[in-house]
Amino acid sequence: MAAVQSHEDSDENLYPIAVLIDELRNEDVQLRLNSIRKLSTIALALGVERTRGELVQFLTELSNVLVGLKEKVARLIKKIWYVLQDTIYDEDEVLLALAEQLGNFTPLVGGPDYVHCLLPPLENLATVEETVVRDKAVESLRKIAEKHSSAALEEHFIPMVRRLATGDWFTSRTSACGLFSVAYPRVGPAIKAELRNMFRALCRDDTPMVRRAAASKLGEFAKVMEPDFLKDELLLMFVDLASDEQDSVRLLAVEACIAIASLLSEEQRKELIKPVLVNLIEDKSWRVRYMVAEKFTEMQQAVGKDIAVSELLPAFNSLLKDMEGEVRSAAAGKIQQFCAALPAAGREKAILTHVLPVVKELVTDPNQHVKTALASVVMGLAPILGNELTMEHLLPIYLTLLRDETAEVRLNIISSLDKVNDVIGASQLSQSLLPAIVELAEDSKWRVRLAIVDFMPLLAAQLGQEFFDEKLLPLCMAWLTDHVYAIREAATGILKQLTEKFGPDWALKQVLPKVVVLAKDSNYLRRMACLFCFNTLCEAIGAENTLKEILPVVQQLSEDHVPNVRFNVAKTLLRIGRVIDQGSVNTHVKPLLAKMCSDGEFDVRYFADETRMGKRLLINDHEVEEWWK
Repeated sequence: MAAVQSHEDSDENLYPIAVLIDELRNEDVQLRLNSIRKLSTIALALGVERTRGELVQFLTELSNVLVGLKEKVARLIKKIWYVLQDTIYDEDEVLLALAEQLGNFTPLVGGPDYVHCLLPPLENLATVEETVVRDKAVESLRKIAEKHSSAALEEHFIPMVRRLATGDWFTSRTSACGLFSVAYPRVGPAIKAELRNMFRALCRDDTPMVRRAAASKLGEFAKVMEPDFLKDELLLMFVDLASDEQDSVRLLAVEACIAIASLLSEEQRKELIKPVLVNLIEDKSWRVRYMVAEKFTEMQQAVGKDIAVSELLPAFNSLLKDMEGEVRSAAAGKIQQFCAALPAAGREKAILTHVLPVVKELVTDPNQHVKTALASVVMGLAPILGNELTMEHLLPIYLTLLRDETAEVRLNIISSLDKVNDVIGASQLSQSLLPAIVELAEDSKWRVRLAIVDFMPLLAAQLGQEFFDEKLLPLCMAWLTDHVYAIREAATGILKQLTEKFGPDWALKQVLPKVVVLAKDSNYLRRMACLFCFNTLCEAIGAENTLKEILPVVQQLSEDHVPNVRFNVAKTLLRIGRVIDQGSVNTHVKPLLAKMCSDGEFDVRYFADETRMGKRLLINDHEVEEWWK
């Protein structure tokens, strides 16, 4: 009887593994993925001993099979790609999920003492061709490396790194590059020397992909290396990578340069880093120069103030004048940060002498991306230079960019006006920049006017209510009578945004009286503009103000002699009906609509009837029913 019970228990314990195997063999990739994602649940059911002894062993064999299958499939890609591409993708998904799961398996195999049993399947996954799978496997290996004791690291982890670093396929060698920094600090001197030699070999590997991987991990390896070896050995690796024949390797050396420079003394930076840095800045490949420009402020901080002023200032100028637009754009986007990080002593002189002359050239750069990048940061120079120098040198630059034909350039200037306002004050701002804004607001090209209309809420937020009322509100009201419909429509839209910004009381005092005047204008288009304003304002000013201020004017316009005005009254009534209470709808809105439903013009009757039935803005039958209650 006991034997039978034992047999049944054994069968029951084997069941999760059997189910897992069946699901992993299933043709449905989603089922296979779900099975992989449930590995932790299965491991918990099995317990730590059987997880180590059976599940991990099975996963090692599985990863071997899947990786082997993928390599076989890859060799056939050129012949039957259209058939096999889905299979390859499916296998990658399964491998990726497996690599992710194994990184969290330490407690499921019995804790740090047994974590080494996870290395074989992850080692397999670190050799696959698909980059995302390799990266995830390396991420998991780095995670479980921290769980190893120093002895276990030397006994189990280092041999794996050795196998990966000397593997036949470049994929394993690229993965190895990401494991040195986690292993190095916790091993003995002899193994440390071996790791340094292995990494040096990877930096000189015949395959560019491996050298790229080494360059990308050089900085983090430098952070865990002893200072003596950093200078004597790692710097040689850095020099090799920074002068590599492949620009894709050299550009990755830029980031390594930042990390290494921050670890050296001032003298060492001048002696060892500066020559390499100058070469990278003047590199023949625009992609390397672009990376230098992109990382320039980080480099400026890492190399120290002396080198930053003596070497980087001329170099930054060079990047701003680069023949490639992408490089100029990247450098232009760093102007404010670069200038702010210059030593306070002599900063203004350096900016005026070296930076601003080039900035004035960039203002008229033929590449719009350069001007857009410049406009996003150039306003930030005002707090650095102060009132007087801003007025003298920066305002002409701002004015030119404000008149640029590219909308994004103008937007970047307008969205940063507060930085200049804080420096020179609203009074000076109104005398200098606002005339240009007014000029654009009245431009003969309607698209230019429309761009300023769209920016007006942003200007209001930047400059405040009092300033806006005095200088810019008249412009907004003038747009309501513009001869181009798109301008009138946009102007009514911004009134709601301004009311939400400044409040209903502001709208009642500053806006509504001017809008109501339009209801009596001889031009029917302006009377319609009045209705369009009501459509946007009634919700913003609330039910009480709508009843008191807007509805009487709408009632007057319902008698307008132009049919277009009258049928727009019907549309406005629906907006009003959604704001005011039901009693007011019954008292004021419904009788007016009933009258309009018998209008002599078909269009008026049509829209009045649609409003009565709630077809325009009421969402469903329930709301229509509520409307008629």
